[in-house]
Amino acid sequence: MRHSFYLLFLIIISGCQKENLKPNFLVTTDSITESKPVINISKNEQKGKEALEFCKTKDFNTDFCILIDMSLHSGLKRFFIYDFNKNEISQKYLVGHGCGKRFWSFDFSKDNPSFSNEDNSHLSSLGKYRLGERGYSNWGVNVKYLMHGLDETNSNALKRIIVFHSWEK
Repeated sequence: MRHSFYLLFLIIISGCQKENLKPNFLVTTDSITESKPVINISKNEQKGKEALEFCKTKDFNTDFCILIDMSLHSGLKRFFIYDFNKNEISQKYLVGHGCGKRFWSFDFSKDNPSFSNEDNSHLSSLGKYRLGERGYSNWGVNVKYLMHGLDETNSNALKRIIVFHSWEK
């Protein structure tokens, strides 16, 4: 029986690709202009289809999932709500990532984030997650959800107390 209190949906975090982390430049006859990275719609549609199949096999929510494209710069809307019924991204938001050994709330790693599954690394872990129990958070709106890693790359998420929460910065 599905309880409406539990948010059983899937978060898929895509890995970084070096070519997406560097600025794109458009050369014109007059000057060099930096162009903004573009969301790869076909990649996200493919990830959405894969997520739906995964959710069906695990008896998770099949209405929507969250896709986070970590190959995009953290200043871009790379947090996507993917609507399984419409087969499209319905909403986009900003999302951060772990800071590692850097200071919290600074953007030192915005262009070249690192990832780890190791305890005390203060880095995000790539892979699929299931959101679990809701609890109190010291950040944002004071709500957090425990994240259960479903892949080898994020298997320590619960032990590391990796949480899904808002951030006022």
